[in-house]
Amino acid sequence: MAPVPKIPHKSKLTEAIIVRRTSRFTIDVNISGNITKCHCPSTGRIGNIDLANVPCLLSQSDNPDRKTKYTIEAISLNRPSDTHKSWIGINQNAINRYVEYYLSNGYFDRMIGSGTDIRREVVLGDSKLDFLANNNIYLEVKTPLQYLQVDLPSYIKTHDTAPFTSTDRLVRHVTQLANSLKQNERAIMLICFMYDNPGFQVVEKHRSMNYEEVKCAIDKARAMGVENWQANFKITEDYVELTGYWELGDVE
Repeated sequence: MAPVPKIPHKSKLTEAIIVRRTSRFTIDVNISGNITKCHCPSTGRIGNIDLANVPCLLSQSDNPDRKTKYTIEAISLNRPSDTHKSWIGINQNAINRYVEYYLSNGYFDRMIGSGTDIRREVVLGDSKLDFLANNNIYLEVKTPLQYLQVDLPSYIKTHDTAPFTSTDRLVRHVTQLANSLKQNERAIMLICFMYDNPGFQVVEKHRSMNYEEVKCAIDKARAMGVENWQANFKITEDYVELTGYWELGDVE
């Protein structure tokens, strides 16, 4: 089998150090001594990490009218002084572009078969799902960032863990996926990580109505035949790469 190709960035990402998170959408970073406000593509918490002094990778926008010149693509749990860093991708807006590339070029064949007929943003009921593959497989992509399934070094500062929030969209999509099986052959929830995650699990289980609602919807969907798959991607200064994918068992 041919090696999995890498998706190169338009230009090499810029390394910087986070100073502070100023809002849900913006983060101040230090680029070679200059403090610059950047767009944060993940509006929720990124793990329970205090992002101050955390290394990051930035992409540069070519839109002269954009308020923020840079977007944060990834963070690292390495020290800023470390020569070699591992990166955790946080751009949830970009993941569908990566998934579409590998779907369209046949690199998810064990998941969707040999066909490469891929449609984006397909309406199903009152929801818009991410993909329709080969005319009979609905596929919804999720990129969990609220809990990072990595070991945190002792020098990384953390916040108190927060419960699930704003789960209506997730529940609606899971339910629509399950309902699609009445007329369609398959439905898949693809859980993506832009770092090396050996196996998805719910790290924290909160005794909240939101958590129970999500758990109930997922259990019901699995009973109706919705498949859960995981895909891992690697992000560097130069490229993004699909490093592996597999079907998941029961997600607790």
